Amino acid sequence: MSTKILLSLICLWPLAALAEAGCELRGTGDLGVVVERASGSLEFIETTHDRLRGRVEGLGDLSHASVVYSRDGRYAYVFGRDGGLTQVDLLCRRVVKRVMQAGNSIGGAISQDGRLVAVSNYEPGGVRIFDARTLDPVAEIPAEYAPGRRSKTVGLVDAPGNRFVFSLWDAGEIWVADMGDPAHPRVRRFKGIGKQPYDGLITPDGRYYIAGLFGEDGMALLDLWNLDAGVRRILPHYGRGEQRLPVYKMPHLEGWAVAGRRAFVPAVGHHEVLVVDTDDWSLAGRIPVYGQPVFVMARPDGRQVWVNFAFPDNDTVQVIDTRDMRIVKTLKPGRAVLHMEFEPRGEAVWLSVRDRDLIQVYDTATLGLVKELPARKPSGIFLTDRAARTGL
Repeated sequence: MSTKILLSLICLWPLAALAEAGCELRGTGDLGVVVERASGSLEFIETTHDRLRGRVEGLGDLSHASVVYSRDGRYAYVFGRDGGLTQVDLLCRRVVKRVMQAGNSIGGAISQDGRLVAVSNYEPGGVRIFDARTLDPVAEIPAEYAPGRRSKTVGLVDAPGNRFVFSLWDAGEIWVADMGDPAHPRVRRFKGIGKQPYDGLITPDGRYYIAGLFGEDGMALLDLWNLDAGVRRILPHYGRGEQRLPVYKMPHLEGWAVAGRRAFVPAVGHHEVLVVDTDDWSLAGRIPVYGQPVFVMARPDGRQVWVNFAFPDNDTVQVIDTRDMRIVKTLKPGRAVLHMEFEPRGEAVWLSVRDRDLIQVYDTATLGLVKELPARKPSGIFLTDRAARTGL
């Protein structure tokens, strides 16, 4: 047998093994998953033809589930509310491995190098680290802020330098974990950041970590390029003199919007989107909106920001033109619009409409409905382009 033929057979062997296992021989760049929270399942989607590609079941309690992807976009890591961590193969559309790592979880992250998966836990409070390939445990970071007292952890994100950053709800702290030695994380703690940090985000360039505060107005900002500067409070007292409304659903910061030098973030307990000048992190404006915003998300080019709302206004989505700083469209997709996800180049946005058992796809140029697809009580929508983005 010639060397050329032998090399050809060696190259084709992995593809043949995939085909024999019933897996597709294709890229994953236009794929994604939709969480079906009530049935503990994932629906596989494809954005090139706006279609469904199958379902995988048996993922446990997905009532507050989130997803990150492996570097190559083949594997999804699903973080369930019941403490389950599940690795799912997008090409074979099957569960690879599932571990029950805690009693109550609230999201996770994958490291910059793709080798580690971290899970943020309410019970027991802290962060657990796993090998992304095998899901074997690597390390644990207990969120013990006082002797015998652990905090719920929230706002877990990946950061450049193979670091994880997260906030402690009960303690009012931000922790930065350096994973240079994965088995022995080096943790730096920042105390007194404010009351009840409820979520966190990292800017797309990976420089700033921002924790939203539920117990008081304002946010806490940490410059990851200059940790010695400590935490800085921004947007203090943005609700001063105003009556704060009951909060029916906590806003999410992870899908925050950046357009040029402006950031658009949800105001807690107010019918407003706050506009922030990212040069000095000052309040640059307020945009009145239909209800209490939950997700405030920017189209990839930054020209539009889409906003959904908490109950009882969760049948509505509004579109903000970031150039003119005004609402240009109010949509009524149906009750319980829980999540939105832009396609990588921004030509379309996918919405989950839980109470209608639908996924909707909108053209972002015309703002018209393009497609409706059936789904079982859909919530989070996660496309594979997240694999190449910091903090998602």
